[in-house]
Amino acid sequence: MRGSDVAVAESLSDEAFAALPQRSAGAARSARRTSAHSAAWVRRTTHLVGTDPGGCWVAEDEGRMIGFATSFVRETTWFLATYAVRPDRQGGGIGTALLAAAMHHGRACLHAMLSASEDPRAVRRYKLAGFDLHPQMHLTGTVDRTTIPVIEKVRDGSAADIDLLDSLDRATRGAAHGPDHELLLAGGRLLVSDTSTGSGYAYVEATGRVVLLAAGNRRTASRLLWAALADLSGPVVVPNLTAANQWALDVGVAARLQLGQGGYLALKGLRAPAPYIHHSALL
Repeated sequence: MRGSDVAVAESLSDEAFAALPQRSAGAARSARRTSAHSAAWVRRTTHLVGTDPGGCWVAEDEGRMIGFATSFVRETTWFLATYAVRPDRQGGGIGTALLAAAMHHGRACLHAMLSASEDPRAVRRYKLAGFDLHPQMHLTGTVDRTTIPVIEKVRDGSAADIDLLDSLDRATRGAAHGPDHELLLAGGRLLVSDTSTGSGYAYVEATGRVVLLAAGNRRTASRLLWAALADLSGPVVVPNLTAANQWALDVGVAARLQLGQGGYLALKGLRAPAPYIHHSALL
């Protein structure tokens, strides 16, 4: 994939995912992306092509893009950000070939991670590729603000905290986010808790979405999630919760949010990260 391919890939991705009967991550939105969501997708994919071009591939037929895959390596772990095939070309082996090309890029990695939709064909492909599948849950709704506890020891973060953030990434998911923090900082608010009893961080988008959270223990993780919920008004989404993160369900139920299910966290060579809420694409 080249930078000039990204806009076409975004349109193809939007078309392919809109064709799915259900969506993961619990985000209620229109069948097609908004212009703001499309712009964010383009920024993220341009970032991945720029930081790890060897993991990003396209499939073409007579000069027309019919599928793509974006993946990247961070330290010892390979991540699949997303991949898609045009709806009218699915079932012909294109997705299998794209996934194989992307996985070859991570052949020297000890671990692998991706977030999958409910698409049964994609899920089967991941299982056949050797991934363990962990069902995901999500919390949605409007926080009952009378339930929010007194929150202390949480502050706004900045680029000066990246070393701390990377150390938490390594402890929870096995690899630092590294250059991805620059992109995350540009797209949302960073909350940090760093005390003698534990450290952690969370990224929160103004749209009401908790996009990433990592902590050294459950108490710190719960404090950060409460801080994130307190920072948001209106409908919120806390996506990508595995059974290993019951602490997040405890917070969500206490805040009167609704619990739902959708998609899978697919892992190879590591256990479900905890305390951790993974990013849908940057994981």
